[in-house]
Amino acid sequence: MPNIKSAIKRVKTSEARNAQNTTAKSAMRTAVKKAEAAVTLNDAPAAKEAFSTAASKLDKAAAKGLIHKNAAARKKSRLAKKANSL
Repeated sequence: MPNIKSAIKRVKTSEARNAQNTTAKSAMRTAVKKAEAAVTLNDAPAAKEAFSTAASKLDKAAAKGLIHKNAAARKKSRLAKKANSL
């Protein structure tokens, strides 16, 4: 454990940020999986709804730097392609 006050604070803040980032990334992945599951079940209305949520979460994750913006765009594009095929 660090002894210096600023180092102690850095440990606390990095742990808090890590928890937030992990939660956001997990929510993003869950949203993407739900969208893909809706497409697999050929449920067009649910797929549209799930795609909208997943796209939003992907954009937020890219804005926060959790994933690269091109990775978010690629995932959104592939999801849209699947959703529009219904």
